[in-house]
Amino acid sequence: MDWIEGDMFGMAMPAHPEALLAAGAAFLTEAFHKIGSLSADNAVAQISRFEDCPRGSTGRKVLLSVEYARPDPALHTDLFVKFSRAFDDPLRDNQRYEMEDEARFAALSVGDFPIDVPACYFSDFHHESGTGIMITQRIPYGEGRNERHYEKCLDWEMPDPLDHYRVIIATNARLGVAHRAGRLSPRIDEYFGFDRAAAIASDRIRYDAQKLKNRVSRYAEFCRNYPQLLPVNIRADSFHEALMRDVPRFLEHEQAIKTWLYARPKNVVFAHWNANVDNAWFWQDEDGQRHCGFIDWGRVGQMSVAQALWGTLSGAEPELWDAHLDELLALYVAQFDPAQGLDPAEIRLEMDMHVGLLGICWLLDAVPLILREIPDLDQAESRRDRRFVESERARTQLHMLTVFMNLWETHDLGRSLDTVLARVA
Repeated sequence: MDWIEGDMFGMAMPAHPEALLAAGAAFLTEAFHKIGSLSADNAVAQISRFEDCPRGSTGRKVLLSVEYARPDPALHTDLFVKFSRAFDDPLRDNQRYEMEDEARFAALSVGDFPIDVPACYFSDFHHESGTGIMITQRIPYGEGRNERHYEKCLDWEMPDPLDHYRVIIATNARLGVAHRAGRLSPRIDEYFGFDRAAAIASDRIRYDAQKLKNRVSRYAEFCRNYPQLLPVNIRADSFHEALMRDVPRFLEHEQAIKTWLYARPKNVVFAHWNANVDNAWFWQDEDGQRHCGFIDWGRVGQMSVAQALWGTLSGAEPELWDAHLDELLALYVAQFDPAQGLDPAEIRLEMDMHVGLLGICWLLDAVPLILREIPDLDQAESRRDRRFVESERARTQLHMLTVFMNLWETHDLGRSLDTVLARVA
């Protein structure tokens, strides 16, 4: 497949880099005119750079530079092209639908948007085949006032993590505020409406009670074998006993918890699903004030505030959770009109339930993934060992497992579950 017609704009679009290069400046001009990112009296004169960018786990990517017939400082000449397809790699190509939401969102962000996103020059997607293309501004990390790119779950290498998270959380909240005020494209609700039944049905716990207990036992053994990798509070036998008692209770009441989680429409917002530091870029203005924009908008949509905040804070250090969670919850809520009734205490309880269910669903399987990635784990000095720095999968799995268990222990999720069950009784 070389070309296919996109669903949003009805225009033929290239399905892979070679087709784009062959079409050249003529296609780019037509596409940019179609979406409105280039004025009708201007054109792409030529392509000055076209370079394959072998990054990411999905489709192919290209670094593209162009020249315009009529130069304009408001136009970006250094662009980034993302295809959903990777025809030469079936494993990557199987992930092609991950780009659908992102491609639609990019197209709807053209023009006056309430937060900073990469300027979109063209974007469309063909749902039936899973074929799409996005052409956006290329973010100049490390240039001018822009900070370098920060990798996920390496916050100890980042200056002033707390301020970065404050900026991310306030920015993500402003997006929700703009949506509620009707300042986004009306097509946002067409493409990203909230489906309560689908939210309740998603991320089901996949194991029965005995298999969950087996996974708790495996985690306890991991703690005994590699104590240097985990904080002392989540290695304690008393904590493992609490897990053994309460994890099956989450399974037993899973439907009731999810029904309660999505029972308050005011706590559902439009948000970036995974606004972690690796999916943002940061810069400081002349007064030293930090700002951020967001990239990588996969699975963008309407979701619970708890889910949006977990997506932001899941990569933060446990110490930041312990010391600053309440402050960050209050910061998020403060962006909204008080009349909208967001309550930090209520959102904190929702986060307990959301993280508890997600952790049981996915993170209890982290232990074998970590062991598979780092066979000589006994030689790792800590979770900041070079072995974890060099292995993103092992690092993120261990980090998120640690954050999940630390939240369970510090918030006593068994007690939080009792509170929710009493409310729904």
